[in-house]
Amino acid sequence: MRIALYPGTFDPITLGHTDIIRRASVLVDRLVIGVAINRDKGPLFTLEERVEMIESECAKLAEQTGTEIVVHPFENLLIDCAHDVGAQVIVRGLRAVADFEYEFQMVGMNRALDNSVETVFLMADAGHQAIASKLVKEIARLGGDVSKFVTPAVHRALRAKYD
Repeated sequence: MRIALYPGTFDPITLGHTDIIRRASVLVDRLVIGVAINRDKGPLFTLEERVEMIESECAKLAEQTGTEIVVHPFENLLIDCAHDVGAQVIVRGLRAVADFEYEFQMVGMNRALDNSVETVFLMADAGHQAIASKLVKEIARLGGDVSKFVTPAVHRALRAKYD
């Protein structure tokens, strides 16, 4: 069974994330969405809220692709999380050259820890390259329209946080 891990904080999940999830899911039998518990980032949404949003959004994708998509919160090293879920592949989304520089360093460190786990990069669709959760939250906080960047359910959740 081909198992991949797509990690992130997903605070909140955006259309860019779901694009990567959709495309990654056709490459594997099981796609694990690793939801990072990163207290240093001070997420807007609780872990439970993020997991619930991801599960809701991914249920539709799993039906469409026929791939098992599961959500797995983690707080340990990414490579250890990959071991925990049996992943042979880590999926990372790229939006810009700046993403690549950071991700290149991460791949090097992860390969030093365990070179049997491969990292695969998927470029964000051109229509989603500018989307970043941090910017979506900022726009929503300032009363802007984020409906182009997130699903209606996530949009409602953002409005509930900021209204």
